[in-house]
Amino acid sequence: MKEEKVKKILLYAGAIFLFIFCIAPFVWMVIVSLNKHPDFLSNNVPFILTINNYIQVLTTKSVHLLDYLRNSIIISLAAAFFATFFASLSAYSITRMNFPGKIFIPIALLGFSMFPQISIVGYLFKMMTDFNWINTYYALIFPYITLGLPLALWIMLSHFSQLSKELDEAALVDGASRFQILRKIIFPIALPGAFSTFMLIFIYSFNEFLFALMFTIDYKARTIPVGIALFEGLYGQIPWGYIMAAAVVAIIPVILLIALFQKYIIQGLTEGAVKG
Repeated sequence: MKEEKVKKILLYAGAIFLFIFCIAPFVWMVIVSLNKHPDFLSNNVPFILTINNYIQVLTTKSVHLLDYLRNSIIISLAAAFFATFFASLSAYSITRMNFPGKIFIPIALLGFSMFPQISIVGYLFKMMTDFNWINTYYALIFPYITLGLPLALWIMLSHFSQLSKELDEAALVDGASRFQILRKIIFPIALPGAFSTFMLIFIYSFNEFLFALMFTIDYKARTIPVGIALFEGLYGQIPWGYIMAAAVVAIIPVILLIALFQKYIIQGLTEGAVKG
């Protein structure tokens, strides 16, 4: 057998394995959510197709699934927007301006991101208590912005560094300010990178668990990962059908966003804006 054919077979086999590895948990989650008996693989337990699990988690007021979903979307959108905005300002300053110690800013942020969340959660809890922010959106939005900034800054740095500085020089000659250059020239060109940054921070904030568990008390600010995790305490047992149905509902917004804007996300992560 030729070497090229062997490589092709291995490539296809690896791709199929990776696809199954990624999609199998989701398929199993959907199957369990649509079954009346989650333990249908046991002996003498029939497989009964039903959407009752979805009806229950969406209509039962004590579950508050839609409240959790709303909180997650609002908090994640706010954190992603401000993290991307601040990262864009910082990346522009670092790549376009000369000031002492600018090289240490991304390195310091990268070092900060290496600290585990559990090591700072106690200090943050005290701070949130002093600000009277416990069980509010602010208690999650500000930590998510801070934790998302290192990733956002490094992505935006990679895009802004590819843009020719001649664009800035020409705009400065025409009388534009630095902020006008960023807003009207640089940022529109680097929009794919900004959008991919926004989506990554959104997904991170949407899935974050520890801070959402520590800084929220009830459905007024609690996000959906924590809400689903507390289903066990809510019902006194593990309602796998409800948990799986709620998980499917929770990932629908993320799947829709990625499916709709996949082209721009890939473009932003791989191509950058323009080559300088």
